[in-house]
Amino acid sequence: MTSEQLNLKPGDHVVYPTHGLGKVEKVETQTIGGANLEMVVVNFEQDKMVLHVPVAKLSSSGMRKLSSRDIMKSALTTLKGRARKQRSMWSRRAQEYEAKINSGDPVSIAEVVRDLHVRVGEPEQSYSERQLYEAALDRLSRELAAVEGVKQDQAEGKIEKSLRAA
Repeated sequence: MTSEQLNLKPGDHVVYPTHGLGKVEKVETQTIGGANLEMVVVNFEQDKMVLHVPVAKLSSSGMRKLSSRDIMKSALTTLKGRARKQRSMWSRRAQEYEAKINSGDPVSIAEVVRDLHVRVGEPEQSYSERQLYEAALDRLSRELAAVEGVKQDQAEGKIEKSLRAA
């Protein structure tokens, strides 16, 4: 897969599974070990990080363009579903939640937000539950904001509204 196949241009938003939403700064050729490699340079402003991804590794890295409005609509619908309270040990659930967050899939991330959202009358979350919830909410709201062209806090408000509608 080449940058042309993904049709990446400077300024495009992309999602890298383990880091979330980033912006393509440029596509450039770098000489590394005597070989010329075409690289996509992605800036993750929220993490103050720049990632250089070889074009040859784009598909295996899982990097993708921003989700469509339909996919984000599906993620918001997922938030309205019934939370699944699992009875397995917390360490196993935490691993599953972490895997869903790092998958980069908005619907999977929405499942984590839905399942870890604390409703009125429910007991408080543990520190690790809260951390996973906030990580998932941050990932989902950043991509929703980029898709809809709004600020992140407006996207978070829309997510909270969907959660209350459940």
